[in-house]
Amino acid sequence: MTVLRVATYNIHKGVQGIGPVRRLEIHNIGHAVEQLDADLVCLQEVRKLHRREERYFTRWPELPQAEFLAPEGYAAVYQTNATTRHGEHGNALLTRWPVVTHGHEDMSDHRFEQRGLLHVQVRIERRDVHVIVLHLGLIAASRLRQVEQLGRYIAREIPSRAPVLVAGDLNDWGGKLRPAMNAVGLRDFIEPKAATYPSRLPLTQLDYVYARGMKPLGVEIPRGRVWGQMSDHLPLIASFRL
Repeated sequence: MTVLRVATYNIHKGVQGIGPVRRLEIHNIGHAVEQLDADLVCLQEVRKLHRREERYFTRWPELPQAEFLAPEGYAAVYQTNATTRHGEHGNALLTRWPVVTHGHEDMSDHRFEQRGLLHVQVRIERRDVHVIVLHLGLIAASRLRQVEQLGRYIAREIPSRAPVLVAGDLNDWGGKLRPAMNAVGLRDFIEPKAATYPSRLPLTQLDYVYARGMKPLGVEIPRGRVWGQMSDHLPLIASFRL
């Protein structure tokens, strides 16, 4: 029996606060990712580079954040979703298991939000598992259209019998996207205590792990003061039997 631990975590670009009081948290997040002890870590709001912050913070990592956060023995796969005046950011997957292939699709629904889908195929004990990392939009109608696009992508790009994991910050207040995700063959944990946002006083769940072709075992959310300081989201860890 293979048990998979799958974490999703919006790291808020490794920086907390705004203006002159902002602080660099990427080093603390690196230690935190190791503590998650997950086989697959799905990250959102990951910086590839940011020229202004690099000048501002003396300890800004020399590596892109996905590579910097990957624990020893993990592979990092990153894809830019948004290009800004000073840099780029997007989604990433850190994986203990070998990467077979990876791809990306633009999911931007309107010109004010740049969004994307990261698709990574990993080999887990002679089985191929397809992992999709998402960060959906801020507008409810956009999110529904993005889930419909996700369904089309899975139908087109992934074999019908292959196990699939979809994880990320879905910006889904109250689980309203659950029927749409179920309609494309994905199921998650209906866990009333899985609040991940805001991290200092979690009131709602914005971060989800959905799956196809796996048996769900449970959900964990790390708690404590230190987790509330590193990002505005808490990580969510879901376990599955493959």
